[in-house]
Amino acid sequence: MHIYFIGICGTAMGNAALLMRALGHEVVGSDTGVYPPMSDHLRQAGITLLEGWNAERLAKLKPDLVVVGNVASRGHPEVEWLLESSQSYVSLPELLRTHLLNTRRNVVIAGTHGKTTTSCLAAVLLRANQVEPGWLIGGVPRDLPDSSSPGKKEGIFVIEGDEYDTAFFDKRSKFIQYFPRILAINNIEFDHADIFRDLDDVIRTFAHGLRVVPRHGFIVANGDDITVTALVKQVTWCPVIRVGVGSDNDAVVANFQENDTGSSFDIYWKKKLWGRVKWSLPGLFNARNAAVAAVSAGLALNPQDPTVLKLDALNSFQGVMRRQQILINQPALKVVEDFGHHPTALALTLDSLRARYPQHTLLACLEPRSNTAARKVMQEAFRDALAKADAVYLAPAHRAEKLGTDSFDTTGVVAQLKALGRKAYASSSSDDLLLHLLADVKKDVRPRCVVFFSNGSFGGIIPRFTQEFPHS
Repeated sequence: MHIYFIGICGTAMGNAALLMRALGHEVVGSDTGVYPPMSDHLRQAGITLLEGWNAERLAKLKPDLVVVGNVASRGHPEVEWLLESSQSYVSLPELLRTHLLNTRRNVVIAGTHGKTTTSCLAAVLLRANQVEPGWLIGGVPRDLPDSSSPGKKEGIFVIEGDEYDTAFFDKRSKFIQYFPRILAINNIEFDHADIFRDLDDVIRTFAHGLRVVPRHGFIVANGDDITVTALVKQVTWCPVIRVGVGSDNDAVVANFQENDTGSSFDIYWKKKLWGRVKWSLPGLFNARNAAVAAVSAGLALNPQDPTVLKLDALNSFQGVMRRQQILINQPALKVVEDFGHHPTALALTLDSLRARYPQHTLLACLEPRSNTAARKVMQEAFRDALAKADAVYLAPAHRAEKLGTDSFDTTGVVAQLKALGRKAYASSSSDDLLLHLLADVKKDVRPRCVVFFSNGSFGGIIPRFTQEFPHS
Protein backbone atom coordinates (compact mmCIF):
# COMPACT_ATOMS: atom_id res chain seq x y z
CA MET A 1 0.00 0.00 0.00
CA HIS A 2 1.13 3.55 -0.78
CA ILE A 3 0.69 5.76 2.33
CA TYR A 4 1.12 9.55 2.41
CA PHE A 5 1.75 11.33 5.75
CA ILE A 6 0.85 15.02 6.20
CA GLY A 7 3.27 16.30 8.83
CA ILE A 8 5.62 13.32 8.66
CA CYS A 9 8.51 14.79 10.66
CA GLY A 10 6.65 15.07 13.96
CA THR A 11 7.80 12.56 16.58
CA ALA A 12 4.64 10.44 16.55
CA MET A 13 4.04 10.73 12.80
CA GLY A 14 7.64 9.98 11.93
CA ASN A 15 7.80 6.89 14.10
CA ALA A 16 4.45 5.69 12.75
CA ALA A 17 5.78 6.18 9.22
CA LEU A 18 8.80 4.05 10.15
CA LEU A 19 6.47 1.36 11.50
CA MET A 20 4.46 1.32 8.26
CA ARG A 21 7.65 1.10 6.24
CA ALA A 22 8.85 -1.80 8.40
CA LEU A 23 5.54 -3.54 7.67
CA GLY A 24 6.29 -3.33 3.94
CA HIS A 25 4.29 -0.29 2.83
CA GLU A 26 5.54 2.39 0.47
CA VAL A 27 5.70 5.61 2.47
CA VAL A 28 6.01 9.26 1.47
CA GLY A 29 5.28 12.38 3.48
CA SER A 30 5.25 16.15 3.51
CA ASP A 31 6.30 18.68 6.14
CA THR A 32 7.61 22.21 6.50
CA GLY A 33 10.24 21.23 9.07
CA VAL A 34 12.32 18.56 7.32
CA TYR A 35 15.46 18.40 9.47
CA PRO A 36 17.55 15.89 11.47
CA PRO A 37 17.39 13.67 13.34
CA MET A 38 13.93 12.54 12.21
CA SER A 39 14.58 13.34 8.55
CA ASP A 40 17.71 11.17 8.60
CA HIS A 41 15.84 8.22 10.16
CA LEU A 42 13.07 8.48 7.58
CA ARG A 43 15.37 8.70 4.57
CA GLN A 44 17.54 5.84 5.81
CA ALA A 45 14.39 3.69 5.92
CA GLY A 46 13.66 4.50 2.27
CA ILE A 47 10.91 7.03 2.93
CA THR A 48 10.52 9.96 0.53
CA LEU A 49 10.28 13.40 2.18
CA LEU A 50 8.62 16.34 0.45
CA GLU A 51 9.26 19.90 1.60
CA GLY A 52 6.21 22.09 2.24
CA TRP A 53 2.52 21.63 1.53
CA ASN A 54 1.31 21.17 -2.05
CA ALA A 55 -2.17 19.95 -2.97
CA GLU A 56 -1.39 19.51 -6.67
CA ARG A 57 1.61 17.35 -5.84
CA LEU A 58 -0.49 15.20 -3.51
CA ALA A 59 -3.18 14.78 -6.18
CA LYS A 60 -0.62 13.58 -8.74
CA LEU A 61 0.85 11.00 -6.33
CA LYS A 62 -2.54 9.24 -5.95
CA PRO A 63 -1.71 7.42 -2.68
CA ASP A 64 -3.91 4.63 -1.40
CA LEU A 65 -4.26 6.34 1.98
CA VAL A 66 -3.45 9.73 3.50
CA VAL A 67 -2.63 10.09 7.20
CA VAL A 68 -3.54 13.50 8.59
CA GLY A 69 -1.35 14.65 11.47
CA ASN A 70 -2.39 17.03 14.24
CA VAL A 71 -0.34 19.76 12.56
CA ALA A 72 -2.99 19.94 9.82
CA SER A 73 -6.45 21.48 10.17
CA ARG A 74 -8.91 23.50 8.12
CA GLY A 75 -7.18 25.94 5.79
CA HIS A 76 -4.26 23.58 5.25
CA PRO A 77 -3.90 23.24 1.43
CA GLU A 78 -3.51 19.46 1.45
CA VAL A 79 -6.42 19.07 3.88
CA GLU A 80 -8.67 21.27 1.76
CA TRP A 81 -7.88 19.11 -1.28
CA LEU A 82 -8.64 15.95 0.71
CA LEU A 83 -12.04 17.25 1.74
CA GLU A 84 -12.98 18.06 -1.87
CA SER A 85 -11.74 14.78 -3.33
CA SER A 86 -12.66 11.13 -2.91
CA GLN A 87 -9.22 10.36 -1.45
CA SER A 88 -9.27 8.05 1.59
CA TYR A 89 -7.77 9.61 4.71
CA VAL A 90 -7.38 8.69 8.38
CA SER A 91 -5.92 10.08 11.58
CA LEU A 92 -2.70 8.68 13.01
CA PRO A 93 -4.48 6.67 15.76
CA GLU A 94 -6.89 5.19 13.21
CA LEU A 95 -3.96 4.16 11.02
CA LEU A 96 -2.31 2.40 13.96
CA ARG A 97 -5.62 0.80 14.95
CA THR A 98 -6.40 -0.62 11.51
CA HIS A 99 -2.93 -1.50 10.23
CA LEU A 100 -0.97 -2.57 13.32
CA LEU A 101 -2.71 -2.73 16.68
CA ASN A 102 -5.56 -4.90 15.40
CA THR A 103 -3.10 -7.80 15.14
CA ARG A 104 -1.26 -7.24 18.45
CA ARG A 105 -1.83 -7.74 22.18
CA ASN A 106 -1.55 -4.14 23.25
CA VAL A 107 -0.19 -2.66 26.46
CA VAL A 108 -1.38 0.95 26.53
CA ILE A 109 0.33 3.25 29.05
CA ALA A 110 -1.83 6.28 29.89
CA GLY A 111 -1.83 9.07 32.47
CA THR A 112 -0.91 12.72 32.82
CA HIS A 113 2.72 12.05 33.76
CA GLY A 114 5.27 9.32 33.08
CA LYS A 115 3.84 7.76 29.92
CA THR A 116 7.07 7.84 27.94
CA THR A 117 9.31 6.47 30.70
CA THR A 118 6.80 3.78 31.72
CA SER A 119 6.25 2.67 28.12
CA CYS A 120 9.99 2.45 27.62
CA LEU A 121 10.37 0.46 30.84
CA ALA A 122 7.70 -2.03 29.77
CA ALA A 123 9.29 -2.55 26.35
CA VAL A 124 12.78 -2.95 27.84
CA LEU A 125 11.53 -5.51 30.37
CA LEU A 126 9.76 -7.55 27.69
CA ARG A 127 12.83 -7.51 25.42
CA ALA A 128 15.03 -8.60 28.31
CA ASN A 129 12.64 -11.51 28.84
CA GLN A 130 13.07 -12.61 25.21
CA VAL A 131 9.52 -11.69 24.17
CA GLU A 132 10.33 -9.61 21.04
CA PRO A 133 7.64 -6.98 21.63
CA GLY A 134 6.75 -4.08 19.39
CA TRP A 135 6.64 -0.55 20.73
CA LEU A 136 5.97 3.10 19.92
CA ILE A 137 7.69 5.51 22.31
CA GLY A 138 7.09 9.28 22.25
CA GLY A 139 10.70 10.11 23.03
CA VAL A 140 14.25 8.90 22.46
CA PRO A 141 14.86 5.77 24.57
CA ARG A 142 18.39 5.11 25.72
CA ASP A 143 17.81 1.37 26.24
CA LEU A 144 16.06 0.47 22.96
CA PRO A 145 17.48 0.46 19.42
CA ASP A 146 14.89 2.99 18.24
CA SER A 147 11.69 4.77 19.24
CA SER A 148 9.51 2.27 17.36
CA SER A 149 9.46 -1.34 16.27
CA PRO A 150 6.57 -3.42 14.89
CA GLY A 151 7.41 -6.57 16.83
CA LYS A 152 5.80 -9.91 16.10
CA LYS A 153 2.38 -10.21 14.48
CA GLU A 154 -0.08 -11.20 17.23
CA GLY A 155 2.66 -10.41 19.75
CA ILE A 156 2.79 -7.82 22.53
CA PHE A 157 2.88 -4.16 21.53
CA VAL A 158 3.62 -1.33 23.99
CA ILE A 159 2.31 2.13 23.15
CA GLU A 160 1.81 5.43 24.94
CA GLY A 161 -1.88 6.19 25.47
CA ASP A 162 -2.03 9.91 24.84
CA GLU A 163 -5.19 11.66 26.06
CA TYR A 164 -4.73 14.51 23.59
CA ASP A 165 -7.26 14.68 20.77
CA THR A 166 -6.85 12.68 17.57
CA ALA A 167 -7.18 15.09 14.63
CA PHE A 168 -9.09 18.16 13.52
CA PHE A 169 -11.95 15.87 12.47
CA ASP A 170 -11.85 13.53 15.50
CA LYS A 171 -11.76 15.01 19.00
CA ARG A 172 -11.59 11.73 20.90
CA SER A 173 -8.47 10.99 22.92
CA LYS A 174 -5.96 8.94 20.98
CA PHE A 175 -5.95 6.03 23.44
CA ILE A 176 -9.60 5.23 22.68
CA GLN A 177 -8.48 3.65 19.39
CA TYR A 178 -5.60 1.54 20.64
CA PHE A 179 -7.33 -1.80 21.42
CA PRO A 180 -5.88 -2.04 24.95
CA ARG A 181 -5.53 -5.57 26.27
CA ILE A 182 -3.89 -3.93 29.26
CA LEU A 183 -4.51 -0.28 30.09
CA ALA A 184 -2.24 1.31 32.69
CA ILE A 185 -3.16 4.67 34.21
CA ASN A 186 -0.24 6.29 36.00
CA ASN A 187 -2.11 9.34 37.30
CA ILE A 188 -4.81 11.83 36.29
CA GLU A 189 -4.53 15.60 36.62
CA PHE A 190 -5.79 18.58 34.69
CA ASP A 191 -3.65 19.29 31.65
CA HIS A 192 -4.03 20.29 27.99
CA ALA A 193 -5.99 23.41 28.77
CA ASP A 194 -6.45 24.02 25.05
CA ILE A 195 -8.77 21.02 24.67
CA PHE A 196 -10.07 20.13 28.17
CA ARG A 197 -12.26 22.49 30.20
CA ASP A 198 -11.34 21.20 33.66
CA LEU A 199 -10.35 18.09 35.62
CA ASP A 200 -13.83 16.58 35.24
CA ASP A 201 -13.43 16.82 31.47
CA VAL A 202 -10.12 14.97 31.70
CA ILE A 203 -11.66 12.30 33.94
CA ARG A 204 -14.46 11.84 31.43
CA THR A 205 -12.06 10.93 28.62
CA PHE A 206 -10.19 8.44 30.85
CA ALA A 207 -13.55 6.89 31.76
CA HIS A 208 -14.14 6.33 28.05
CA GLY A 209 -10.72 4.67 27.83
CA LEU A 210 -11.58 2.25 30.63
CA ARG A 211 -14.66 1.08 28.76
CA VAL A 212 -12.76 -0.31 25.79
CA VAL A 213 -10.70 -2.76 27.87
CA PRO A 214 -12.05 -6.29 27.18
CA ARG A 215 -13.20 -8.75 29.85
CA HIS A 216 -10.05 -10.82 29.46
CA GLY A 217 -7.87 -7.72 29.81
CA PHE A 218 -6.58 -5.76 32.82
CA ILE A 219 -6.58 -2.21 34.10
CA VAL A 220 -3.40 -1.34 36.00
CA ALA A 221 -4.07 1.66 38.22
CA ASN A 222 -1.91 3.91 40.38
CA GLY A 223 -3.32 3.07 43.80
CA ASP A 224 -1.73 6.19 45.31
CA ASP A 225 -3.64 8.59 43.05
CA ILE A 226 -7.05 9.44 44.52
CA THR A 227 -8.50 10.48 41.16
CA VAL A 228 -7.43 7.23 39.51
CA THR A 229 -8.66 5.06 42.40
CA ALA A 230 -12.03 6.81 42.42
CA LEU A 231 -12.38 6.35 38.67
CA VAL A 232 -11.57 2.63 38.54
CA LYS A 233 -14.17 1.85 41.22
CA GLN A 234 -16.76 1.93 38.44
CA VAL A 235 -15.04 -0.93 36.59
CA THR A 236 -16.95 -4.22 36.78
CA TRP A 237 -16.06 -5.77 33.43
CA CYS A 238 -12.40 -6.69 33.94
CA PRO A 239 -9.83 -7.04 36.75
CA VAL A 240 -8.28 -3.89 38.20
CA ILE A 241 -4.72 -4.21 39.54
CA ARG A 242 -3.53 -1.46 41.88
CA VAL A 243 0.10 -0.39 42.19
CA GLY A 244 1.57 1.98 44.77
CA VAL A 245 3.31 2.47 48.10
CA GLY A 246 0.26 1.61 50.21
CA SER A 247 0.21 -1.90 51.65
CA ASP A 248 -3.32 -2.50 50.35
CA ASN A 249 -2.15 -2.42 46.72
CA ASP A 250 -1.68 -5.59 44.67
CA ALA A 251 1.86 -4.50 43.75
CA VAL A 252 3.71 -2.47 46.37
CA VAL A 253 6.79 -0.25 46.06
CA ALA A 254 8.62 -0.44 49.39
CA ASN A 255 11.88 0.55 51.07
CA PHE A 256 12.56 3.44 48.71
CA GLN A 257 15.88 5.22 49.25
CA GLU A 258 17.66 7.90 47.24
CA ASN A 259 21.15 9.37 47.18
CA ASP A 260 23.45 11.18 44.79
CA THR A 261 24.04 8.09 42.63
CA GLY A 262 20.45 6.98 42.21
CA SER A 263 17.76 5.15 44.14
CA SER A 264 16.77 1.71 45.32
CA PHE A 265 13.48 0.02 46.16
CA ASP A 266 11.65 -3.29 46.39
CA ILE A 267 8.62 -4.43 44.37
CA TYR A 268 6.19 -6.83 46.07
CA TRP A 269 3.42 -8.76 44.34
CA LYS A 270 0.60 -10.05 46.53
CA LYS A 271 2.77 -9.58 49.66
CA LYS A 272 5.70 -11.57 48.19
CA LEU A 273 8.98 -10.00 47.10
CA TRP A 274 9.14 -9.84 43.31
CA GLY A 275 12.45 -8.03 42.95
CA ARG A 276 14.93 -5.53 44.40
CA VAL A 277 15.97 -2.66 42.18
CA LYS A 278 18.99 -0.38 42.39
CA TRP A 279 19.25 2.05 39.50
CA SER A 280 20.35 5.54 38.47
CA LEU A 281 16.91 7.08 38.03
CA PRO A 282 15.65 9.63 40.56
CA GLY A 283 12.49 9.83 42.57
CA LEU A 284 9.74 7.69 44.04
CA PHE A 285 7.66 8.60 40.99
CA ASN A 286 10.07 6.70 38.76
CA ALA A 287 10.05 3.74 41.15
CA ARG A 288 6.26 3.66 40.79
CA ASN A 289 6.64 3.93 37.01
CA ALA A 290 8.86 0.86 37.16
CA ALA A 291 6.29 -1.08 39.17
CA VAL A 292 3.46 -0.10 36.81
CA ALA A 293 5.60 -1.15 33.84
CA ALA A 294 6.55 -4.45 35.50
CA VAL A 295 2.94 -5.33 36.32
CA SER A 296 1.70 -4.34 32.85
CA ALA A 297 4.45 -6.24 31.03
CA GLY A 298 4.14 -9.20 33.41
CA LEU A 299 0.39 -9.52 32.89
CA ALA A 300 0.88 -9.33 29.12
CA LEU A 301 3.42 -12.15 29.41
CA ASN A 302 1.44 -14.29 31.87
CA PRO A 303 -2.03 -13.17 33.04
CA GLN A 304 -2.04 -15.75 35.83
CA ASP A 305 1.37 -14.86 37.28
CA PRO A 306 3.07 -11.63 36.20
CA THR A 307 6.08 -12.41 38.40
CA VAL A 308 7.39 -14.78 35.72
CA LEU A 309 8.73 -11.53 34.27
CA LYS A 310 12.31 -11.08 35.48
CA LEU A 311 13.13 -7.56 36.65
CA ASP A 312 16.93 -7.61 36.30
CA ALA A 313 16.87 -5.17 33.35
CA LEU A 314 15.63 -2.41 35.65
CA ASN A 315 19.01 -2.18 37.36
CA SER A 316 20.75 -1.03 34.18
CA PHE A 317 17.88 1.06 32.81
CA GLN A 318 19.14 4.45 31.63
CA GLY A 319 15.82 6.15 30.88
CA VAL A 320 14.65 8.44 28.11
CA MET A 321 16.50 11.42 26.69
CA ARG A 322 15.42 14.71 28.32
CA ARG A 323 13.68 12.97 31.24
CA GLN A 324 15.72 14.01 34.30
CA GLN A 325 18.79 13.54 32.11
CA ILE A 326 22.06 14.52 33.80
CA LEU A 327 24.15 16.57 31.39
CA ILE A 328 26.98 17.55 33.77
CA ASN A 329 27.85 15.50 36.84
CA GLN A 330 30.70 17.25 38.62
CA PRO A 331 31.05 17.50 42.41
CA ALA A 332 30.38 21.26 42.39
CA LEU A 333 28.00 21.41 39.41
CA LYS A 334 25.11 19.19 38.39
CA VAL A 335 23.13 20.11 35.26
CA VAL A 336 19.86 18.33 34.51
CA GLU A 337 17.52 18.57 31.53
CA ASP A 338 13.89 17.60 32.03
CA PHE A 339 10.84 17.54 29.76
CA GLY A 340 8.72 18.76 32.68
CA HIS A 341 5.90 21.11 31.74
CA HIS A 342 3.32 20.49 34.48
CA PRO A 343 3.51 21.79 38.08
CA THR A 344 3.29 18.32 39.63
CA ALA A 345 6.12 17.00 37.45
CA LEU A 346 8.28 19.99 38.36
CA ALA A 347 7.60 19.57 42.07
CA LEU A 348 8.43 15.85 42.06
CA THR A 349 11.67 16.39 40.15
CA LEU A 350 12.76 19.26 42.42
CA ASP A 351 11.99 17.18 45.52
CA SER A 352 14.11 14.36 44.11
CA LEU A 353 17.01 16.67 43.22
CA ARG A 354 16.88 18.16 46.72
CA ALA A 355 17.10 14.65 48.18
CA ARG A 356 19.94 13.63 45.87
CA TYR A 357 22.02 16.78 46.27
CA PRO A 358 21.18 18.24 49.69
CA GLN A 359 24.36 20.34 49.82
CA HIS A 360 23.76 21.99 46.45
CA THR A 361 22.02 25.27 45.72
CA LEU A 362 19.06 24.34 43.50
CA LEU A 363 18.47 26.56 40.45
CA ALA A 364 15.34 25.95 38.36
CA CYS A 365 14.90 27.33 34.82
CA LEU A 366 11.45 27.08 33.21
CA GLU A 367 10.27 27.74 29.69
CA PRO A 368 6.43 27.91 29.90
CA ARG A 369 5.86 26.40 26.49
CA SER A 370 3.10 23.77 26.46
CA ASN A 371 -0.48 24.79 25.70
CA THR A 372 -1.18 24.58 29.44
CA ALA A 373 2.06 25.95 30.87
CA ALA A 374 1.92 29.03 28.66
CA ARG A 375 -1.46 29.96 30.16
CA LYS A 376 -2.39 31.44 33.54
CA VAL A 377 -4.58 28.47 34.41
CA MET A 378 -1.87 26.75 36.51
CA GLN A 379 0.20 29.78 37.39
CA GLU A 380 -0.21 29.44 41.17
CA ALA A 381 0.64 25.74 41.03
CA PHE A 382 3.78 26.51 39.04
CA ARG A 383 4.74 29.14 41.62
CA ASP A 384 4.36 26.63 44.45
CA ALA A 385 6.38 24.00 42.60
CA LEU A 386 9.17 26.43 41.70
CA ALA A 387 9.35 27.62 45.30
CA LYS A 388 11.04 24.29 46.05
CA ALA A 389 14.14 25.69 44.33
CA ASP A 390 16.52 28.28 45.80
CA ALA A 391 16.58 30.38 42.63
CA VAL A 392 14.20 30.50 39.66
CA TYR A 393 14.76 31.77 36.11
CA LEU A 394 11.67 32.16 33.92
CA ALA A 395 11.75 32.47 30.14
CA PRO A 396 8.89 34.35 28.46
CA ALA A 397 5.71 32.35 28.01
CA HIS A 398 5.35 30.77 24.58
CA ARG A 399 2.98 32.60 22.23
CA ALA A 400 2.35 35.29 24.86
CA GLU A 401 1.31 37.78 22.19
CA LYS A 402 -1.47 35.46 20.99
CA LEU A 403 -2.70 34.50 24.46
CA GLY A 404 -2.83 38.09 25.66
CA THR A 405 -4.17 38.43 29.20
CA ASP A 406 -4.47 34.63 29.45
CA SER A 407 -0.69 34.27 29.16
CA PHE A 408 1.49 33.05 32.05
CA ASP A 409 2.56 36.17 33.98
CA THR A 410 6.27 35.55 34.58
CA THR A 411 6.79 38.95 36.21
CA GLY A 412 3.97 38.33 38.68
CA VAL A 413 5.25 34.86 39.56
CA VAL A 414 8.75 36.26 40.12
CA ALA A 415 7.36 38.87 42.51
CA GLN A 416 5.54 36.17 44.46
CA LEU A 417 8.64 33.97 44.62
CA LYS A 418 10.74 36.86 45.89
CA ALA A 419 8.14 37.46 48.61
CA LEU A 420 8.69 33.84 49.63
CA GLY A 421 12.41 34.49 49.99
CA ARG A 422 13.52 32.93 46.71
CA LYS A 423 15.84 34.52 44.22
CA ALA A 424 13.88 34.88 40.98
CA TYR A 425 14.29 36.47 37.58
CA ALA A 426 11.84 36.98 34.68
CA SER A 427 13.83 37.22 31.46
CA SER A 428 12.94 39.04 28.26
CA SER A 429 14.21 36.15 26.12
CA SER A 430 15.95 32.79 26.40
CA ASP A 431 19.25 34.48 25.54
CA ASP A 432 18.69 37.01 28.31
CA LEU A 433 17.98 34.18 30.75
CA LEU A 434 21.20 32.44 29.72
CA LEU A 435 23.29 35.55 30.38
CA HIS A 436 21.89 36.03 33.88
CA LEU A 437 22.12 32.32 34.73
CA LEU A 438 25.74 32.06 33.60
CA ALA A 439 26.69 35.16 35.57
CA ASP A 440 25.06 33.83 38.73
CA VAL A 441 26.51 30.33 38.44
CA LYS A 442 30.04 31.51 37.68
CA LYS A 443 30.21 33.89 40.62
CA ASP A 444 28.78 31.40 43.13
CA VAL A 445 31.45 29.13 44.63
CA ARG A 446 28.95 26.88 46.40
CA PRO A 447 27.91 23.51 44.87
CA ARG A 448 25.03 24.07 42.47
CA CYS A 449 22.41 21.96 40.73
CA VAL A 450 20.83 23.59 37.66
CA VAL A 451 17.71 22.05 36.10
CA PHE A 452 16.13 23.15 32.83
CA PHE A 453 12.40 22.44 32.41
CA SER A 454 10.92 22.64 28.90
CA ASN A 455 8.96 20.52 26.43
CA GLY A 456 10.64 22.48 23.65
CA SER A 457 14.18 23.55 22.79
CA PHE A 458 14.42 26.38 25.37
CA GLY A 459 15.73 28.60 22.60
CA GLY A 460 18.79 26.37 22.21
CA ILE A 461 20.38 27.67 25.42
CA ILE A 462 20.87 24.33 27.19
CA PRO A 463 23.85 23.12 25.11
CA ARG A 464 25.22 26.67 25.13
CA PHE A 465 25.10 26.65 28.94
CA THR A 466 26.83 23.27 29.28
CA GLN A 467 29.57 24.30 26.83
CA GLU A 468 30.64 26.95 29.32
CA PHE A 469 31.64 24.24 31.81
CA PRO A 470 34.09 21.63 30.47
CA HIS A 471 33.07 18.18 31.61
CA SER A 472 33.72 14.56 30.81
